[in-house]
Amino acid sequence: MKILSIDTASDVCGVSITDNQTVLCHLDADTGHTHSENLMPMISDAFKKTSLSIKDIDLIVCDIGPGSFTGIRIGVATAKAFSDSMDIPCVGISSLDVLAYQAKSFDNVEFICSMIDCKNDNCYFALYQLKDNKISCVIEPKSDSISNALESLTLFNNVFFIGDGAIKYKDLIMSTFLNAHVETSITSLNSYALAMAGLEYFSQFGENSILPLYLKKPQAQRQLEGD
Repeated sequence: MKILSIDTASDVCGVSITDNQTVLCHLDADTGHTHSENLMPMISDAFKKTSLSIKDIDLIVCDIGPGSFTGIRIGVATAKAFSDSMDIPCVGISSLDVLAYQAKSFDNVEFICSMIDCKNDNCYFALYQLKDNKISCVIEPKSDSISNALESLTLFNNVFFIGDGAIKYKDLIMSTFLNAHVETSITSLNSYALAMAGLEYFSQFGENSILPLYLKKPQAQRQLEGD
């Protein structure tokens, strides 16, 4: 199964093409918030490097957020356009799921907290359990203050924290939990991990809707409402 994965939820614009678990092309670039300019050229480049076309793709996987509101819309719209025009199955995967999937490569991991910084001492987070190499969600994705997020995790031991939010709040995490681990080697999302998480989901459940996952209102709307 050939998979095209599209990740535009953060400053990193990512495109991968895989054949099941085998990487055929992996392009991730920190382009800032210029995904509208970079995404289609990166997809075109990926097809050139693999001598494939959209007609060869069996599954499209898209990061649905949380993350950059504009970036998510660009990625979702592109994935849906390919999916609808070519009748290709499509799977939407959360950014937090993608981070949790990357934790599978580490030893002795049971509980995984994916955490993404969203400024002003706030974060997006979710808690997962890894058992028999399968990931299940224990606490659904939320947007909250870092203090409330950590308080909701105090019932769990040996939590493996991953994501840029975990790195930013590492000192607070380590002072709150005795046996926590904060992984610092993974600082961003990864379009290959997105593809693998999407393949695992599709194998179990089939395709799903790829509606953007917005856990809080856009900044402009919050300012308008005085939040």
